[in-house]
Amino acid sequence: MNPPIVEINLHEFKQDPYPTLTNMRTDAPICYVPQLDATLLCLRNDIFMCEKMIDIFSSDQPGGLMTTLMGQNMMRKDGDAHVLERRQMQRSVSPRTVKEKWKQQFELDTKRVLDSIENLEKIDLVRDYAMPVSAHALRHITGLVNMSPEQLDSSSQGMINGIANYSGNASIQEHCTNATSLIDLSINEMLQVKSSLAKESMLSVLLAAGQPMNSIRANIKLAISGGQNEPRDAIAGTVWALLTHPHEFSKTMNGTVSWLQAFEEYARWMSPIGMSPRRIAKAFSLKGFQFELESRAFLMFGSGNRDETIFDQPDIYNVERNTSKAISFGAGPHFCAGAAASRMLIGEVALPLLFDRFPNISLAGEAPFTGWAFRGPVSMPVQLNQ
Repeated sequence: MNPPIVEINLHEFKQDPYPTLTNMRTDAPICYVPQLDATLLCLRNDIFMCEKMIDIFSSDQPGGLMTTLMGQNMMRKDGDAHVLERRQMQRSVSPRTVKEKWKQQFELDTKRVLDSIENLEKIDLVRDYAMPVSAHALRHITGLVNMSPEQLDSSSQGMINGIANYSGNASIQEHCTNATSLIDLSINEMLQVKSSLAKESMLSVLLAAGQPMNSIRANIKLAISGGQNEPRDAIAGTVWALLTHPHEFSKTMNGTVSWLQAFEEYARWMSPIGMSPRRIAKAFSLKGFQFELESRAFLMFGSGNRDETIFDQPDIYNVERNTSKAISFGAGPHFCAGAAASRMLIGEVALPLLFDRFPNISLAGEAPFTGWAFRGPVSMPVQLNQ
C-alpha cells in the first residue's frame, strides 16, 4: 500500500511548518507530499529507527542537490566510505579538541564581538552577534581564516538555500554556485600558506590524513553549510526563546538550569536542522506502507522533536525538560560530527558571555522565523542596555 498523499502550501510551510507537521503526526505520520516529491516520516521513533538502516535509507544520493552543487561529502556517503572520512575529520572536532583547542579561541573571538557592540544601544542580534560569533569559530575550525565572517555567512546561506531549492529557482542555484566557487578559491589560497594553518584545523587534519582533494573540498563545504547557519540561528533563536519566556529565562539567570540546557531545549523545540533527505536503496515496507526503490524520503527531525508520544506538551519551551530523546543532531552513523563544537560554542560561550555583558538585554521588535529544512530567525532587533 502506498503512503497517503498530503498536499501542503509551500509558502505557509516555510513560514511555520509546525501546524502542518502536527496534523501529519495525527492523521498521516508517513505520507507522500507531491510538492516535495518525497515521503515524509514524522514520528520520532520511526525516524530514529530508519536513520540507522543505511542499507535502505541511503545517504548516497548521486543526483541529489547537495552532491550536485557541493560535491560528494561524507554526509552523502554510507558504510566504510562514510566512516573513514568521518574518522579523518574527527581530530578537528572531537570533544577533546573542542575543549583543549577551540574553546579558548571561541571565547577570545566572542569577547571581541561583544566589545564591538558594547557602546551600541540597539543591534540586530542575528547580524551583529550570532553571525560573527558563529563565523569566527568556523573560520578557525575549517582553517579558512582568509574568509571574512560576512563571506563565510553568505557562502553558508547560499549553499543551504541551494540544497533546499526543490523548486529549481535559478537565482538560488546561482548564489549557491558562487558560494562554492569562493570557498574553492579560499582553500586554494590557504594551501599556499600551509605553515599558517593550525594543525587542528579541518584543512590541516584532512590533508595530513591523505584525503583526496575533491573530498576535502566537499567536506569543508559541508562544514560551512551546516556549521555556520545552524549555530548562528541557534544562538539568536535561544536568546529569543529566553526573552519571550521570562519564567524560563529566570531559571538560567539564577543557575537553576545551565545555558546548555536552554540551548538543548531550543534545539528540540525549534529544530534548526528540520529535515534530512534519504534515497530508498531497497524496496521497503514500514507499517504497511511501501517505499519504492530510488524514491526519496525525508526524515523530519522538526516533527520528531515535537512528537506527543515522546515529549509532554512538546509545543512548549521548557528549559527543565529532559531532552535526551531529542533528535536535534540526528541519530545513528550520521549523527552531527560538529555537535561537540556547537554545544561548546552556544551553551558555554555565546549565551553566558552575552548575558553576562548585557544582563538587561530586551527585544526591540519582531523576530520573524523562516524555514522548514533549516529554521531560524531572519533578524532580531534587541536593545542591549536599559
